[in-house]
Amino acid sequence: MIYVSLFTMFFRIGLFGFGGGLAMLPLIFQSVQAFGIMSAEEFSNLVALSQVTPGPMAVNAATYVGFNFAGLFGALVATLGVCLPSFILMMIAFRFIERFRESNGIQGAFAGIRPVTVGLIGAAVIFVSETVLINGPLISEKLFTSGLGYFNLMPLVIFAVTVLLVGVFKMRPIRVMIIMGVAGALLCG
Repeated sequence: MIYVSLFTMFFRIGLFGFGGGLAMLPLIFQSVQAFGIMSAEEFSNLVALSQVTPGPMAVNAATYVGFNFAGLFGALVATLGVCLPSFILMMIAFRFIERFRESNGIQGAFAGIRPVTVGLIGAAVIFVSETVLINGPLISEKLFTSGLGYFNLMPLVIFAVTVLLVGVFKMRPIRVMIIMGVAGALLCG
């Protein structure tokens, strides 16, 4: 029964999660919270691990959740659950898009889906930042208080420098992850 639940949960995520791994994070977070599988802090660890391991983020997250919840077979079932809808939908979509490429309806649908994807990524940022930047366990020094709680100094600085390095200076994300991982080990460990 556990395997059916895992498969069903991740099949739904794969079916309704548009925009890739980051956009799927709110769906994954809500699902694991509904199942009571992991805490918000464990979920932020899942996000970090899914980012630094090779492969699509949603697949990595499904594998992680499945393995933590039900071992190796759980990882396989969750991964299959999240991948299968994409495979099926892409096969169907390819047939229709080729046939109706010039359709105003199809173009309009894509125009509507793009901003939703950005919104879902923004929601993922909020979910993860609440556990890492606000009241996070990484360091005891506090920067300032807001209505949400205390902001942690070093994770906030690492976040800001990462945005600067990737967004402004166009540094490769893997390099930034390595640099910030070392900085975190030295400053937060």
